[in-house]
Amino acid sequence: MARRPRSEVKAGPQSVHRAIAILGAFSDADPELSLTSIAARTALPVSTTYRLAQALQHSGLLQRTDDGERYRISSGLVALAAPALHRLSVQTLAPQLHSLAADIEITASFGVADHHDLLTVFSARPARRFCGNQLPGPRQPLAHSAMGMAVLAFNRGPAQRELELVRRRGYADSTGTQGEHVRAIAVPVLGSDGDAWGAVGVQALRRRLTDDLVHDILPVIHGHAHRIVRADVGSRD
Repeated sequence: MARRPRSEVKAGPQSVHRAIAILGAFSDADPELSLTSIAARTALPVSTTYRLAQALQHSGLLQRTDDGERYRISSGLVALAAPALHRLSVQTLAPQLHSLAADIEITASFGVADHHDLLTVFSARPARRFCGNQLPGPRQPLAHSAMGMAVLAFNRGPAQRELELVRRRGYADSTGTQGEHVRAIAVPVLGSDGDAWGAVGVQALRRRLTDDLVHDILPVIHGHAHRIVRADVGSRD
């Protein structure tokens, strides 16, 4: 079988990361954005932004405003998260993540296990110092993401050596979705039975997310994670 050109191999993951950055450009403060505003926030060419926005619109994740001049998040994105949203209380999740993002000036995300993957169900962007590197992938293998490792490490049963280290230090430290230049850390969100049912994670460029900064923000992340509760407290799926 002939090998695909290198540029073709890279196009898929790159397009996914760019599409995620486009979705992350929207916020409660700016729920509707023009094409040029999206391009400016994601540092993408307008032509690339238009192509990806069209694909996201056709997929039901974005929609045009009535005047056709701006885009906004579509209900299709909520539908994708529906299998996980029933397991948590949005009333406590959203405020805590937005408060955390404001406190540490890094996007704060929440994820839950979905079979062998970690599903990111909510991300809160800070008011400033945001970039696309702060957004985790929408779905990642549990063992290949900081939030996934935090969930795996804080559940009953034998753990691998790497997960034992996560359990001892109280947080997972891994490479971000975008590559080695991005660092991701995550802490578990524990249920009443002591098992992790989710995780709060942050990620940023390694030159920013240094050991000193991680040391400073970990207590803040743990505090907000502790205040996130399940909607079905006292039960397990």
